Amino acid sequence: MTRALWVPTIWMLHAINKPLGFWFPSSGADPESGSPLDRAFLTTLMCVALWILVRRRVDWSSAMKENRWLIILIVLMLVSVLWSNMPLVSFKRWIREFQAILMALVVLSEPSWRQAIESILRRISYILIPFSVLLIKYFPKFGVLYDRWSGEMMWIGVAQQKNGLTSLCLMSAFFLIWSLVGRWQGHKTPVWKYQTHFEIFLLLVAFWLMGGPRGSLYYSATSTYALAVGLLIYLGLVLSKKFGFELQAGVLTTIAAVIIIFGLVALFSSGTNLAIFASRAGRDATLKGRTGVWAALLPVAMQRPILGGGVGGFWTPGTRAAFNISGAHSGYLDILLMLGFVGILLFSFYYLSSCRKAHRELSYNFNWGTLWICYLIMTLVLNIAESTMDSFTSSLPAIILFITVSSTKALRIGDSSK
Repeated sequence: MTRALWVPTIWMLHAINKPLGFWFPSSGADPESGSPLDRAFLTTLMCVALWILVRRRVDWSSAMKENRWLIILIVLMLVSVLWSNMPLVSFKRWIREFQAILMALVVLSEPSWRQAIESILRRISYILIPFSVLLIKYFPKFGVLYDRWSGEMMWIGVAQQKNGLTSLCLMSAFFLIWSLVGRWQGHKTPVWKYQTHFEIFLLLVAFWLMGGPRGSLYYSATSTYALAVGLLIYLGLVLSKKFGFELQAGVLTTIAAVIIIFGLVALFSSGTNLAIFASRAGRDATLKGRTGVWAALLPVAMQRPILGGGVGGFWTPGTRAAFNISGAHSGYLDILLMLGFVGILLFSFYYLSSCRKAHRELSYNFNWGTLWICYLIMTLVLNIAESTMDSFTSSLPAIILFITVSSTKALRIGDSSK
């Protein structure tokens, strides 16, 4: 690893955390573009990333060839600015997506992409999980929110809302479990004496944060289900290797495709296919109002069903006020609103191609292949009733992007970065 890895690490910490404009308020903040401080900070990071890539002479053509669905998707996002109702806002939001790809290329340029991503995940977990506890316990003004209708307490920690915190905990908890199991199996050794003890403690803290305040219903059932599915997939992969069963790539891509279809069916069936999962999680048939949100937004999405309303062209303070909701609570619906059914197809092809690459990674480095596959499946499950996959700047989609792009080197020249 090199010092340049701190550039995508800091970018990830910023993406998951509250914006700088929240911590350091200043005049001139724009609800669509963020504060001047955030714009200057992200612009600086982007310029530094470009400078690193130029100096390291990254093979752009090979990276693009190996990630063709990603390139087609990011180009469609850029072109969608043309039919957006707010072209300038859409272009600014597209720049954020492009920044994510630049950060992934910086990780690709590292000597060992696996160690680089593991370092990023460990830094995120070590910094943001304790910081969230600090805010919740000692600075509730920043780490706690209250429901505007019921007044019930919600933990948000470093994130801007509850689901952002639970997504962080989901990503960190699975990584810590994966890391601890790998250490127990002898794949890795502790870097410092009490690392294993600290990571077990951190894992327990992540579970505690996911549970929310005692007696509160404000825990994320979707994140809990996503983590459970991820752990089941992980267990299945480990057992398949132990008993010498070779898992075919078609099985994994079929599982991923079924989850995507299931998420789309949930939208158009008002969540009837989720009823049994909702009841087991103590939720009502409306999934805490999500079905009403979907019913209100689907007709809007169907006004532009083919290409949608453009990247970032729908959610504004005006639309949130008009619908009296904070978001679609479905990654698949947000993609429909943004890029229509063409966008759904391209995002699906991107994730399915990533799934096939992850299967190939099982042959090079089984341990890393399991992490990749489980993160991908958890992302698809999480977005059935939460919304993160419509943007590469969200925690799990960003990590999947980093792994997918970074693995280009390993898949092209073999397993040279163990």
